[in-house]
Amino acid sequence: MKLTEKQAKILALVLVVLVYMLVGMMRMPTKLDLGMEFSFLPMVSAILNTLVAICLILAFRAIKSKNVSVHKKYINRAMFLSALFLLSYVLYHFTTVETKYCGEGMMRIIYFTVLISHIVLAGISLPFILFTYILGFYDRVEKHRKLAKWVFPIWLYVAISGPLTYLLLMPCY
Repeated sequence: MKLTEKQAKILALVLVVLVYMLVGMMRMPTKLDLGMEFSFLPMVSAILNTLVAICLILAFRAIKSKNVSVHKKYINRAMFLSALFLLSYVLYHFTTVETKYCGEGMMRIIYFTVLISHIVLAGISLPFILFTYILGFYDRVEKHRKLAKWVFPIWLYVAISGPLTYLLLMPCY
């Protein structure tokens, strides 16, 4: 069954609400015990986000070269990798106590600046990323292009700042 554009947008909104609820629930002090340690997941998440950034850059280059099929291929990969990232991020935070930043001085300021901007922009951009994707999927090219002009740099920043926060936090694990 193929979804209409309207159904896809409703599904995207439901997904956004569910993601926001999950992220809110991750702050609960009690962690799930699944009988396995997931301390490796921050590295996995950082790698996935790095791959998302690479896919976004390649998608951008492809569309600038007017190669729509290659652009779609890389955007689909970025979406898939972003979904895997979200699963690993949620699993880690539901099962593992949060690592506190251990740096001091200017590095602490840099870390929290990158972290806070990353979190805020990730949360704000999620529905817009999904709507931009839906517009492209349904060949609403002009609307897709207008939205993508400001969604792309934010998504790219989020994809790069995630691994950067991991690298800054790595000495504290």
